[in-house]
Amino acid sequence: MRSAEAIDRIVIIGGGISGLSSAFYLQREAERQGRELHLTIVDEAPVLGGKINTLQRDGFVIEKGPDSFLARKQAIIDLAKELGLEDELTATNPAAKKTYIMHNRKLHAMPPGLVLGIPTEIGPFMKTSLLSLGGKLRAVMDLFMPAKPAPGDESLGGFLERRVGTQVMRRIAEPLLAGIYAGDLKKLSLKATFPQFGDSERKHGSLIKGMMHNRKVTAAAAKGKAQGTTFLTFKQGLSTLVRALDEALSGAERRLGVKVTELAKSGSGYAVTLADGETLEADRIVVTAPAFAAAKLLEPLVACTELKDIRYVSVANVVMAFDKKTFGLDFDGSGFVVPRSEGLHITACTWTSSKWLHTSPEDKVLLRCYVGHSEDQESVKLPDDLLVAAVRKDIRETMGITAEPMFTEITRLHQSMPQYPVGHIEKMQSLRSRLKAELPGVWVTGAAFDGVGLPDCIRQGKEAAIELYSATK
Repeated sequence: MRSAEAIDRIVIIGGGISGLSSAFYLQREAERQGRELHLTIVDEAPVLGGKINTLQRDGFVIEKGPDSFLARKQAIIDLAKELGLEDELTATNPAAKKTYIMHNRKLHAMPPGLVLGIPTEIGPFMKTSLLSLGGKLRAVMDLFMPAKPAPGDESLGGFLERRVGTQVMRRIAEPLLAGIYAGDLKKLSLKATFPQFGDSERKHGSLIKGMMHNRKVTAAAAKGKAQGTTFLTFKQGLSTLVRALDEALSGAERRLGVKVTELAKSGSGYAVTLADGETLEADRIVVTAPAFAAAKLLEPLVACTELKDIRYVSVANVVMAFDKKTFGLDFDGSGFVVPRSEGLHITACTWTSSKWLHTSPEDKVLLRCYVGHSEDQESVKLPDDLLVAAVRKDIRETMGITAEPMFTEITRLHQSMPQYPVGHIEKMQSLRSRLKAELPGVWVTGAAFDGVGLPDCIRQGKEAAIELYSATK
């Protein structure tokens, strides 16, 4: 046990949202316990924020990384309040509630009541043109089929096929849910991605009945800006959150633009060696690097087989700005998603200026197209001119857009999307138990572990702070 007068030297490896959240809550926890904290944030990138990257250009607010977060996940709302940013939150355009799914190269409106690809209103679902009559009947059989929960984990795709059938899984759920992970649903862990699906089967005997119940509970619990919207962001972009965290952490040291090359035990703590030769002494370490990078650092000290099992997928997004006078199209929704069976380069297209009114001048249009998934890593590697040509061909063929963009912004996010394999949660528990025994004071967290969304990473950062300080008592 360390004395109350000792200085807690903590190094955080990674300056993305997981690392910044860990730092913020470590600082809060130190203040609460009356402890003196020396905090150092290390990141090989020259700036903080990780994948969060808002570009302000010509009156546009352009997200080059993630563009929003789920309003129902409280961790990010709580953090925004703590940072004094609650008034900066903004919801999606209420007049752009429609979302479309492509089928046979035509856009079909998603039926009302669809939640994460699962119908919660049977009447509208039975009218959709996305599925055959057989596909619809197979889906509603879920209401009458006995629950047969798997004894352990199972694949997300396998579960959905079992409950609502292959058509719903492939034509609706996969393009919607795979957009979050860019993965193959038949290879992703149910428990690690959408545990509420399995909970629905166990508690209600039916996926559809469970999602109906969850929808009512979520609507009743929604407060403030989260009411009546699925997504939220900040009026001046997600970098608003990074700037506020940076300011709140003004007392923390930074080592930016330099890579951590080695971790080693040193006395009662650890030594963190940087690529420029500097060595940082630490009592505790928070590692928020991707799984493959974390494994390289930890492997000399502890077995990290579980981290090696996490595959990563690369994605890209292409943002195009247009003059409304030459665009020739009005949107009545927020965008569309594309099943892989359609054979396009794009996996989704957000009608950004329609979905988020703050992102564009009134006389302009902003589109954001997504490229790349677990079974298509080649599109992401295309040279800029060929990537833009492929995306423009897709939007010309699907929406008839022939206008010339005012400008285009391309972002490639290499090895950015962790794929949680079946058994992921149990594997991470095993890894953390081993770390606790063999490397006390070293905590791993972030998108590779327990959720890829911004609120998930923030929640994990808070948990890391509590865990590390509880260990000192």
